[in-house]
Amino acid sequence: MTGESPEKAGGHVVTIGKDGSGSAPQPKAEWLFETSWEVCNKVGGINTVLRSKADLMARNYPNYVMIGPYFEKSAALELEERDAPAPIAAAMAEVTKEGIKCRYGTWQIKGEPAVILVDFSALIAKKDELKAHLWEWYRVDSLNAGWDFEEPVLFSAAVAKLIAAIARQLGKKRIVAHFHEWMAGAALLFLKRENVAVKTVFTTHATMLGRAISGGGGNLYDDLERLDPLREAYNHQVQAKHLTEVACAHTADVFTTVSEITGIEAEKLLGRKPDVLVLNGLEIARFPTFEETSIKHLTCRERLRDFLAYYFFPHYAFPLEHNVMFFMTGRYEFKNKGIDITVKALGRLNELMKAEKGQRTVAVFFWIPMERGGVRVELLENKNYYHHIKNYIHYNADAILKKVLYDFLSQKDLAGETIFTKEFLQGMKKDVLQFRRGGNPPLSANYLTDEEHNETVRALLAAGLDNHEDDKVKVIIHPVYLDGNDGLFNLSVYDAMAGTHLGLFPSYYEPWGYTPLEAAAMGVASVTSDLAGFGRFIEPYLDEEHPGIHVVHRFKRREDEIVEEYAQMLFRFARYTHAERVQNKLAAKRLAALCDWEKFIAYYIQAHNLALEK
Repeated sequence: MTGESPEKAGGHVVTIGKDGSGSAPQPKAEWLFETSWEVCNKVGGINTVLRSKADLMARNYPNYVMIGPYFEKSAALELEERDAPAPIAAAMAEVTKEGIKCRYGTWQIKGEPAVILVDFSALIAKKDELKAHLWEWYRVDSLNAGWDFEEPVLFSAAVAKLIAAIARQLGKKRIVAHFHEWMAGAALLFLKRENVAVKTVFTTHATMLGRAISGGGGNLYDDLERLDPLREAYNHQVQAKHLTEVACAHTADVFTTVSEITGIEAEKLLGRKPDVLVLNGLEIARFPTFEETSIKHLTCRERLRDFLAYYFFPHYAFPLEHNVMFFMTGRYEFKNKGIDITVKALGRLNELMKAEKGQRTVAVFFWIPMERGGVRVELLENKNYYHHIKNYIHYNADAILKKVLYDFLSQKDLAGETIFTKEFLQGMKKDVLQFRRGGNPPLSANYLTDEEHNETVRALLAAGLDNHEDDKVKVIIHPVYLDGNDGLFNLSVYDAMAGTHLGLFPSYYEPWGYTPLEAAAMGVASVTSDLAGFGRFIEPYLDEEHPGIHVVHRFKRREDEIVEEYAQMLFRFARYTHAERVQNKLAAKRLAALCDWEKFIAYYIQAHNLALEK
């Protein structure tokens, strides 16, 4: 291990020691309002951030209130309405006169934090006026922006009115308002314009422009120093959102991002270096202990092995006791999530394992939602035949066991004898013949929309991964969200993770990257990259012999170098003994503990305290 890891992009940091220790400052704010489009509104990863730290925030601050948009359907599930404390009730009554209706209550998550949901629909008639103000005051060009920009701006305008009203009620209290992403950040702009007595913090989790460039196939990090951000924003037609983000970053008292890599990106694209990095944590206590994950691994592994048996064995068999399982999961972003280099590295891994001529095989699951039809009919037939054969064996197991027992006890000469009856063997032969299929197993468990042109399918075939019998690397696209009801092995995503041996997340664009951290919390080793915020944070803590989490180095390197390093990393893992895999599971679990919100909450407190000092 390499000592301590202060994050380098921020001017103010809380250092975490190599043993996971750190110093958390005392909060100075008397009231903290945290606003996001994803409060009581599940859209993406920010919702996970907010939910998982809410209990700790509420315990650290005497008055902590979250603010989000009011949508009737989600509010009915997430909000428990209650009477608001006097200053908030008075402020809510004040903004009601402008048609802004607010619901106060508690978010039904751990800690039950106080929350205000804001109905901004009364401001729709003023959307052009608000967009004009953003242009006049901050040069945000939203002339051609549509509802996807206008809706969050309306929400932000309503939030600004509410916070201003609350600030008037609270008088000289020390108030901090924290805004996540440009969707809530416009509220910060309106508050600053009105000189409201509130200190502000703005967090960008991923820059709009960085995501647009990367998602469009651009080489963001190679070209970062040469980019003209404004020109690129117009080229990618994200100018309104980008310019709002720029204005928020420059106007906030404290500007924060969620990782070092996003800080590097923000400094160039938004023109301001983050003051503090507010790293994303997990509530580690919610995850199983190592002993529990070990038991879960065995039970879930057997479910996955059953799946592999009826997926591949109708075509050909391979020893499952010598098979290790890798997986990818997440949004379908072929380049950003590193699917492109993963497929190439797996192709190279297949070559290396073939040359070695060992018994070891690798099965790789792509649990990535794609446009699809239903499960392949032949796969459902395979599943039914497989379970019929398995049940037939179970039905006869007692008789077979008794015969073995009695034959041994009677000291019979068993040379050349079979423990199976003629009737049993005839039944099995008939069932196995029905189970058999010709050709190669399919690449996908489901029918894919326009499969011939599917980017992942084409890449797999180009890499020589077609599930031929002599391939050591077997691939399965299972293009669904794993919620326990996929119709095949029916495991939740965490349970499916637990049954495997290695997660693959070598992202190109990943401001933080929760999935390898979640895998580690489940006691599963994983691969991340130095272009992911989590990968850059965790690398200094890795043990060279048993890293647990493996980091592919992608920053400003050629693709062929990246693919070879990645393939060698996978080859080394595939050859691990059982004891070495256990050591990596232990290391992964230990590393996950470094990212507990109990430690990372210090970054948020640091940002809020810094805002009050300005």
